Amino acid sequence: MKKILILCTGNSCRSQIAEGYLRHFAGNKALIYSAGIETHGVNPRAIETMKQDGIDISAHSSNHIEEYMALDFDFLITVCDNAKESCPFFPTQAIKFHYNFPDPAKARGTEAEIQAQFAQVRDIIKEYCQNFVHKNL
Repeated sequence: MKKILILCTGNSCRSQIAEGYLRHFAGNKALIYSAGIETHGVNPRAIETMKQDGIDISAHSSNHIEEYMALDFDFLITVCDNAKESCPFFPTQAIKFHYNFPDPAKARGTEAEIQAQFAQVRDIIKEYCQNFVHKNL
């Protein structure tokens, strides 16, 4: 079974959304993990925006990359430039992928505008994850 690690800065939004979708689309074809170079907790708006699309990530936790140093991953996906550039040396032979998704945690405006920005990023990540599974698993 393939092992996939999604890496972001704080493991609170983008990597959590990607973890949810990769688990959904990959089914039993892969084990999916997410981590950050820091941990900020799972963003409640990320949980809510995924719930609106029928994916429950409320039990996810925010994990630090050091927790996974001993695992041998097949794929490593960085979902923000900061994680790609700031990631400490990670001993893996994993095939690396990178996509700099917009950060919904930086959304500003009314609550409706912020929710719309979260949904927009969610949909971009959903499409990326669906294509990743189709092409790589």
